[in-house]
Amino acid sequence: MLELCIILMAGGVILLLIMLYEARRNVVKIEEVKLPGLPDDMQPVSIFFISDIHNREISDEIIEEVKGRTDFVIIGGDLLEKGVPFSRVEGNLDKLQSVGKVYFVWGNNDYEVNSTRLKKIFNEKGIIEIVNTSVKVPLHNGVMNLIGVDDASTQRANYPLALDQVSPDEFNVLISHDPRLLNQVRKEDGIDLMISGHTHGGQIRLFGWGLYKKGRLDNLPETTLLVSNGYGTTAIPLRLGAPAETHLLIIKNNK
Repeated sequence: MLELCIILMAGGVILLLIMLYEARRNVVKIEEVKLPGLPDDMQPVSIFFISDIHNREISDEIIEEVKGRTDFVIIGGDLLEKGVPFSRVEGNLDKLQSVGKVYFVWGNNDYEVNSTRLKKIFNEKGIIEIVNTSVKVPLHNGVMNLIGVDDASTQRANYPLALDQVSPDEFNVLISHDPRLLNQVRKEDGIDLMISGHTHGGQIRLFGWGLYKKGRLDNLPETTLLVSNGYGTTAIPLRLGAPAETHLLIIKNNK
């Protein structure tokens, strides 16, 4: 009986260490995304995407890995949560700005803090919020529309309004913290790529099962969808089967 208890305790300690390791990983997943909507004459586009930072401090290791390799940065919501000091947020934003121009969409946890102060920080640092609208990003010899939709889980999303200034014939990338916005996306909207976070890949997956699907890149009838496991954690600082991740998206034409 004593031996069994020791084995169980040792197994529990090992499992806890694995969960801590997966939660604190600093990984940049390089995703080559081939899209027919990328204009024939446009060079490949490189985007650094990070979502669900929550209370983590972004590792210098990640910044050095993507610096000089990306055209711009997208934060896919949940930059922070209640209790995270703004000094840490500012430090994270400074790091991301050393990589490239930073674009931001709001997530549900971003609204747990003083949003007026957060907007002031964005304004001071030149972070571009995309809130139920779109911005045109000139790249190489072409233009990309970044379409940002506010957080759906807090009933702030307005997808039709966000589409108001874009054409389905243009190169369109949709950013929504909550991937459930996919339910509103139609093929005729001309969304070439949708990127999201929010789910943490389930965060704790037991025997392959989690509350949400593991982060993945899917080619769907409506669009190509990337859902990230995210970089931070919520509720408990642990992960299992859905390790922390960030993404370097290399977008090419697949014709």
